[in-house]
Amino acid sequence: MALKILKGLCVVGLIFNVVLMYRKMKQMRADTSTDNVWGMTGEEQWQEQKKHWKFNLVVGVIANFFDTLGIGSFAGSSAAFKMGKSVDDINIPGTLNVGDTVPVLVEAFLFFGFVELDTLTLVSMIIASVLGSYLMAGVVSKFDRKHVRYAMFIGLFILGTVMLMKVLGVGPFGIMGTALKLRGAKLIIAIVVNFVLGALMSVGVGLYAPCMALCALLGLNVGAAFPVMMGSCAYLMAFGNGPKFIQQGRYDMVASWMQAGGGAVGVILAYTLVSSLPLKVLTIVVVCVVYFTSLMFLHDAIKKGSAI
Repeated sequence: MALKILKGLCVVGLIFNVVLMYRKMKQMRADTSTDNVWGMTGEEQWQEQKKHWKFNLVVGVIANFFDTLGIGSFAGSSAAFKMGKSVDDINIPGTLNVGDTVPVLVEAFLFFGFVELDTLTLVSMIIASVLGSYLMAGVVSKFDRKHVRYAMFIGLFILGTVMLMKVLGVGPFGIMGTALKLRGAKLIIAIVVNFVLGALMSVGVGLYAPCMALCALLGLNVGAAFPVMMGSCAYLMAFGNGPKFIQQGRYDMVASWMQAGGGAVGVILAYTLVSSLPLKVLTIVVVCVVYFTSLMFLHDAIKKGSAI
């Protein structure tokens, strides 16, 4: 029953955001004012944005393919938009949040039921991350991003190493877990840490890789991380970030549709790959993602400092 409700929320969120996107697109295209940063009417903006639809469609497919593997799509999409000059810089944040909402909802829908994860474990971890994001956004947004990124680099690098030693059977860490539920102290740890991870999303710390490491180190089947992390982000985007950016209208109308449609295709392709991988191979993929993400945090800490 709980699984049906979670999937149903994904469908509701998808329809809700697509309707909002369509209504806002009609409103923006009907705007005849040129008193904006682009000096163009809404229809002129639409025609200009259409010139890049093929490129942005490919970006949507590729970025969300890797997002489904846990690497994330925002960094890759941002770089592609910038290098391809296919989305105005001022529109990139909104385009990412609006366009990627649909693919993330598709991810969550597909991965709910990916493994027979205990309902209490799944739901409590998702609720914790959503609450963390909403309740702690104002507090966490004031954190020094540079130090947060260094801490995430060190933490993820260590966690990735422990996971690798587990899967290879090296050292005192034992083998990878296969549990499908958490209880007692482990469940409390999972809830508290996922609450913190949800809060850290406000400073640009992605939830995917840390959540993967958390699930693995608590002894869960590594596949359990997929429904947890994707459900957490899907609800945040569908009922929070997505509608907010649509309301503001500061995004690329065409690119957002390409991200939504192409991204959904990329998700389905990646799901087909992930669902066919043996547990040990999937775990090694997760280890690679954790290492890669840790290095991204180090890069951002050095290059961006405390900037967003």
